[in-house]
Amino acid sequence: MKITAIDTCILTIPMQQTLRKQFAHHKLVVAEISTDEGVAGLGYTMGFAGGNVEAIQVYLETRLKPVLLGQDPQFIGRLWERMYRADSGKKHGIAAFALSALDIGLWDITGKLAGLPLYKLWGAVSDRVPAYGSGGFAAYSVEDIIGEAQKYAALGCKYYKLKIHHPDPRENRRRVEAVRRALGDGVRLMVDVNQRLDVLASIEQAKLLEDLDLVWYEEPVIADDVAACAEVARSIRIPVATGENAYTRFEFRDLIEQRAARYLMPDVCHANGFTETLRIAQLAAAHQVLVSPHLAHELSIHVVGALSNGFLVEFMDWIPPDLFEQALVISEGCFQIPERPGHGMVLAPGAREKYRGG
Repeated sequence: MKITAIDTCILTIPMQQTLRKQFAHHKLVVAEISTDEGVAGLGYTMGFAGGNVEAIQVYLETRLKPVLLGQDPQFIGRLWERMYRADSGKKHGIAAFALSALDIGLWDITGKLAGLPLYKLWGAVSDRVPAYGSGGFAAYSVEDIIGEAQKYAALGCKYYKLKIHHPDPRENRRRVEAVRRALGDGVRLMVDVNQRLDVLASIEQAKLLEDLDLVWYEEPVIADDVAACAEVARSIRIPVATGENAYTRFEFRDLIEQRAARYLMPDVCHANGFTETLRIAQLAAAHQVLVSPHLAHELSIHVVGALSNGFLVEFMDWIPPDLFEQALVISEGCFQIPERPGHGMVLAPGAREKYRGG
């Protein structure tokens, strides 16, 4: 079997409902990998709020695509190494996003050839994955946040995450407390700092929230500074979560060794694909650290479904109903992993044409 073509495009996806108050759209860099035996794989990565997608596509087309053409797509480990070493730069940012899209597509082909969904190909632990509702952005009013949280709670989600971006830590406390009162004891909350504070400010903010039984305190400081994150983790009584802005197992190794987090959050579309995300998850398992992937729930469910240390997938309801052929349905707060071979996601008829011109 040989890879005969890799077709890429950028899709612009307008945001749904309340999300539009924070983001007008997201963009996907999509790669469809064709083979001489008629089996094709779909891979993609997300440019949150549309960032850097043109550069990602150029890197994919010029640096990585030539590495794959003419190769057997089933040799994923070999091809991953070749892509990872395609140039001498670190595989962070744009390079990691591009590699992720292609690795996801290669695994889609391999799952289809095996006739198995990926979570079973990797050794299934569960076919149902719990999700947490995610949102609560800075542009939302308190009423917006409560309404969004109640929407996720109505779907059975037992967890909800909101941002704490206000410069006054007391205002952040007020927003979190208002959501907790509205949802009651049946839903637990997480908060996300999104790297906006330094060590001392993050510790002080966490102390104002410690009595609210939060599941985690996310990205408390700038993501590049593992030592600072570890200092916060040692100083507060809320478990720390981080990792959406880490790209390799080596970065996650540092987070684990410095005890900087109890929850790790690799993003399969950013962290060099399924191949590296699984390595990260296995490394975390060796240290009894839980994994809760960042976004891309439709892909992340396969990762969590194959892990003994998988916790939750992040569910941000941004996917329009006409983007994929078969949308995932959440029931009682969980996603049933589809039994379709590969990752199971296929662009709907007309989706490429509709969203390509955005």
